[in-house]
Amino acid sequence: MQIQRGYLYRLLIIMSLIVACNATASSGQSKAPRDATAMTINFAGVDYLHRWSKDNQNEFTPLSDSNLAKWQDMVTIILYKQVTDATQLAETANQVLTNYQQKGEVLRTDSKPRTVSSPAEHLLIALLGDPTLMEAVFARFILIDGAGVLVLYAHREYGSGYKSALLMGNWLETNAAHYEKALMAWNSIPKAAVLSKLPQSKTN
Repeated sequence: MQIQRGYLYRLLIIMSLIVACNATASSGQSKAPRDATAMTINFAGVDYLHRWSKDNQNEFTPLSDSNLAKWQDMVTIILYKQVTDATQLAETANQVLTNYQQKGEVLRTDSKPRTVSSPAEHLLIALLGDPTLMEAVFARFILIDGAGVLVLYAHREYGSGYKSALLMGNWLETNAAHYEKALMAWNSIPKAAVLSKLPQSKTN
């Protein structure tokens, strides 16, 4: 994704529209970090530690990003076990797209048609926020072993007023293309059987 010049100005406008919304994509609740023996994944050259799982949603943050009340980077893997074909996957992606359109600003969408060697995929990049932060969401929808999977990388910038918008604008200009490419190329996504064995939270 190429960020055009003048993007900071657009972000300021977006911030004024969604500043009253609490529309962040991942739960980001204050949970106790797990110990160093917990499962780790590597995304974009960074190790992420498993922090929380419930109802087929699994959250990971970098080893150094243990303050889950104010995390900055998170990888979330959501299993849609009821999604078993390309049509259902597209419908799921469209449902999420509609939700993001209502609560924030969609920056980019893209789809990769099915090939002989790989299933169809969908990409959604959106900007969400509330009065204290902005969150960029990179969402990849894919079929793995015949089941739908949403792999979501999210980055947050904190600050009241327009501070978080300015920080996010700078971050997107520098990093958006890198993380889109990393997400779409990531081929070591944990399988459902592995994720189902992760410790499950008893609370939200």
